Amino acid sequence: MFQKVVVIDCRGHILGRLASIIAKELLNGQNVVAVRCEEIVKTGRKLRNKMTYSRFLHKRSCTNPKRGGPFHFRAPSRVLWRTVRGMIPHKTKRGAAALERLKVFDGVPPPYDKLKRMVVSDALAVTRLRPDRKTTVLGELMADLGWKHAEAVKELETKRIDAGHAFYAEKKKLMAKRSKLLAKA
Repeated sequence: MFQKVVVIDCRGHILGRLASIIAKELLNGQNVVAVRCEEIVKTGRKLRNKMTYSRFLHKRSCTNPKRGGPFHFRAPSRVLWRTVRGMIPHKTKRGAAALERLKVFDGVPPPYDKLKRMVVSDALAVTRLRPDRKTTVLGELMADLGWKHAEAVKELETKRIDAGHAFYAEKKKLMAKRSKLLAKA
């Protein structure tokens, strides 16, 4: 069994390809954390994707509309979670256990901002799509369809990036000082 957690940076990955790779890893027993889900890419024009998802939003229970389902998530992280769930036999014990091993986040929350983030090269839009193909960023699409936390996530991400730049500048300064001391010795 795997004990190590794999942190995947979802920026620039194609939704379906990334979800299928994550689903396979989960079924093999790997713990997976997906961060920056708002930067996932969905193929196709924004208007077409918006219309497709809005048609899905109108689906509800025919017999009793007050009944609690299907649930239509607006957060990009939950969209990825649901896409992965569709690729896993989630109604079996094995599938439910696999889905328990998945964590998804918009942005990069504090426990995972210090860990090394991986990229899945088989799911990157840059390597998989022709340059002339139209794509939609999932965060922008979901913000248009009712996701209310896009601005907050963007603000927290800029704060995290600024803190990372400051840390790196300080580290560079210390390394330069250390190399001078080693050169003198």
